[in-house]
Amino acid sequence: MKKQHVILVLLLFIIIGNSNAQQTKIYTHDNVAYDKALSLYKSEQFLVSQTLFEKLKNTTDDTQIKGNCAYYIANSAVRLNQRNADELMERFVEDYPTSNKRNAAFNGVGDYYFRNSKYAYALKWYDRVDDGNLSVKEMEHYSFKKGYSLFHTNQKKKAKKYFNKIEDSELYGAQAKYYLGFLAYQGDDYNEASSYFDQVQDQKKYQEKMAYFQADMNFKLGNFDKAIDLASQRLPLAMDDEERSQLNKIIGESFFNLKKYDKALSYLKEYKGRKGKWTNTDHYQLGYVYYKRTEFQAAISGFNKIIDGENSVAQNAYYHLAECYLKIDKKNEALNAFKNASEMDFDPKIKADAALNYAKLSYEVGNPYQSVPEVLSNYIRAYPNSSENVEIENLLIDSYITSKNYKEALGLLESKSGLNYKTAYQKVAFYRAIALFNEGLFSDAGVHFDKSLKEPRTSKFTARAQFWKAECDYLLDNYQDAIIGYKEFALNDSIAQYKEAENLNYQLGYGYFKQKEYQQAIPYFLSFIEGNTDDELRLIDSYLRLGDSYFVTTDYWKAMETYNEVKKRNGVDADYAHFQKAISYGFVGKSAEKITDLKLFLADYSNSQYTDDALFELGNTYVLINDTSKALKTFDKLLYEYPKSSYVSRGLLKQGLVHYNNDANEQALNKFKQVASNYPGSSEANQAVATARLIYIDLDRVGEYVVWVKTLDFVAVSDADLDNTTYEAAEKQFLANNVKKAIKSFTGYLSSFPNGINATKAHFYLGQSYFKNNEKATTISHYTYVIEKERNVFTEQALARLSQVYLEAKNWQEAKLILTRLENEADFPQNKVFALTNLMKSNYELGNYQEAVVYAEKVLQNPKIEDAIKSDAQVVIARSAIQTGDESKARIAYGKVQEIAKGSLVAEALYYDAYFTHKDKDYAVSNVKIQNLTRDYSGYKYYAAKGLVLMAKNYYELEDSFQATYILGKVIENFTKYEDVVTDAKSELQRIKIEEAKRNSSINVDPIKENMDQENDVDGN
Repeated sequence: MKKQHVILVLLLFIIIGNSNAQQTKIYTHDNVAYDKALSLYKSEQFLVSQTLFEKLKNTTDDTQIKGNCAYYIANSAVRLNQRNADELMERFVEDYPTSNKRNAAFNGVGDYYFRNSKYAYALKWYDRVDDGNLSVKEMEHYSFKKGYSLFHTNQKKKAKKYFNKIEDSELYGAQAKYYLGFLAYQGDDYNEASSYFDQVQDQKKYQEKMAYFQADMNFKLGNFDKAIDLASQRLPLAMDDEERSQLNKIIGESFFNLKKYDKALSYLKEYKGRKGKWTNTDHYQLGYVYYKRTEFQAAISGFNKIIDGENSVAQNAYYHLAECYLKIDKKNEALNAFKNASEMDFDPKIKADAALNYAKLSYEVGNPYQSVPEVLSNYIRAYPNSSENVEIENLLIDSYITSKNYKEALGLLESKSGLNYKTAYQKVAFYRAIALFNEGLFSDAGVHFDKSLKEPRTSKFTARAQFWKAECDYLLDNYQDAIIGYKEFALNDSIAQYKEAENLNYQLGYGYFKQKEYQQAIPYFLSFIEGNTDDELRLIDSYLRLGDSYFVTTDYWKAMETYNEVKKRNGVDADYAHFQKAISYGFVGKSAEKITDLKLFLADYSNSQYTDDALFELGNTYVLINDTSKALKTFDKLLYEYPKSSYVSRGLLKQGLVHYNNDANEQALNKFKQVASNYPGSSEANQAVATARLIYIDLDRVGEYVVWVKTLDFVAVSDADLDNTTYEAAEKQFLANNVKKAIKSFTGYLSSFPNGINATKAHFYLGQSYFKNNEKATTISHYTYVIEKERNVFTEQALARLSQVYLEAKNWQEAKLILTRLENEADFPQNKVFALTNLMKSNYELGNYQEAVVYAEKVLQNPKIEDAIKSDAQVVIARSAIQTGDESKARIAYGKVQEIAKGSLVAEALYYDAYFTHKDKDYAVSNVKIQNLTRDYSGYKYYAAKGLVLMAKNYYELEDSFQATYILGKVIENFTKYEDVVTDAKSELQRIKIEEAKRNSSINVDPIKENMDQENDVDGN
């Protein structure tokens, strides 16, 4: 039995042994390949191991080995950064849900990304770990790494949760406490931070890192002495420039808070800012330290870098900045700083005091943004119970005058009552009227002089308003009203004290002269001549008008004596005086003397504008003394040398009459036909036709006359009487100043006789009537009709009026065409000046800058032009030079404008003076000039606004960022109607802020969170 039993046992072992041998053989084969791949994986030969795992996975039938292979294939892909790594890992988890490596897979991939500092990727896998299946040790590793990853991805609350789990860990406890302390520090929980830091203060590796935090925490807790002590100990051991800068800041600001400003200074100066940028508070502290040390210029350099401040620090800074400006007598700069402080509500006391200073300074130095009266009124309204209001009220009254912003001042005064306000109103209305007068707005000026006269509070302003109101009437052709006004002015007591009285007789003389009341004009011109000693131009002009008055009233000998006075002076208009004297001889029967004087005139004044007049008069005189040969030659000379003269038609007619009177009928007919052909519709043409008719009758060739006259469209023989009768009826209405009736009658005449004998005159007078009726566009066709005819007595006036119509409509191109003709054809000097002046302006408006300058220089060559026209010419030269980039020429021209111009042109010239000074890089002087511009010419808003933008640029070059940005902001806010200026201001403000934001983190940028560099290395894996 035993033997059999032994045999059975042996057989069983043999069977089992064979079976195990077969299994071991199979397992060993797969295990060898698996072990080899695993060995390569552990030696970080991921690509080779991955290949072996893939081969084994495809050949083995063992599910466990397949799962392990899939795990390591995916892990290798992660470490090789293969694109499908995540996909492989997901597939492993999905295909082998029961694998014991599932948790290890998540944790392992997370660890891999953790070691490579890819914390966001690490968290993606850590979040999938089932921490309930981790051992205690594994849980410590996991908690630290996940907490650290959360810390670095700014998920602080979650990080704290995991660090809390391991704060008692032997391996990770110290690190966890350090980071828990750091998190508390970042969250401003300094007590908790101190508690954690105290627990690791014996850890040498953390001592350096915690020294800064502890100093900073004590500073933030208000323990300034301790903060100074800790930071001072750490300062020599600072790890880098950033820490050194922050420690200086802690020490400096601690001394600042302890009011130890002298000690604070050196440390605050050593602060470099966060990432090279200071904040507004940093600039305030340094500025305030200098302020307390009475180093005001240095304080300004600190305060003025505070831009866009909107807190109590900024309000304090702006107020102290204003005080510093005052200390160094920069009142305009102080004005802006006080304004900023007064607009903030953080400290009511500072707000009120700043508002008071702003109001007083506005009165003292002017205000470029608001009228001074408005500023003062706003203060009284905002602080009705202020003890300063009595003084402010007095300043307010005076400010209406001194501000020179008369338009806004009037608006405010019109709502006021009381004697003081009425007195101010009279003055302001007067000065507003003067400003309008200087701008050439005579009608508006007259309205404001009337406003001043309605409040006759001060005799001086009443008298002067009377005179200047009369001047407005005179310039508006209201001569009778002007005379009345001048005489009312003359009735004032002691008028000799007024400068206006110097020219009173001259003005009265002209008033009567313009009304053709020459006899009344004479005594006034005589009085002016007797009393004048200095004004040479007016003196000569008075002699001329006196001579003309004698001439018109047929007192020719006195006229000649008067014209001789002008000749003696050999100044302006000597040619006119000579000519007038010569023709005066004719009226006293001295034909020989007239001929002699006319010949002398032609010899002495060959380029005079009166040469064609003299030739015509000389020819006429030869006719008068029956020297027809010389008469014909003289008229020939006129026709040849002056073909565009208005005397050509008359000269031809005169030649025809000479031939007619000498029975040279064919020569006469030839001349008459030239007149009728070349000057149809003119009075000369009508006379030529009438005289030719007589010749044809005498020659018994009436048939030829009828054939010829039918070729003339301006005359119909049978209708001549009706034509004249109809025309004369219309002309009568025109001369009686019945404008509407004249328009109706002339329109009726032209409808019946479109090419009638009087068509040219009718068109001219109809144009004049429409002009008087302010229907200026309607005048164009009528004036055009006149100027398209050959030269006649109405041509020059029609050219002048038509060009005026085009100029007022800003139709520069058409105006230029008409003005060019007027320049070449004008006989009257004033029309010549008008043409040149407006050709200058039209060419400028058309962008023809070189031509504009040519005409401007022609204008300036005229010695008789007034300063207003001279300044216009210089401005055109200057503007054209600016447009063509010739700033040197512009500078000279604007300099001349400053000397003679008034009103807006002075403002423009002052702006460019400041502009050129800016270009010279003399920024402070440029600002002084702009301050004068904005103070003295604040009413001219456009150039005031441009000046302020330039001032801002100057301040930025002078390193005063506050003034620069403040001014630009105010321009953008207050000058919206000037788009080009606002666009420039916005561009400049943006440029400055971009530059300043590089140094100041408080300026219009997203807040930047800056911390000390955080711990990056980790103990353990």
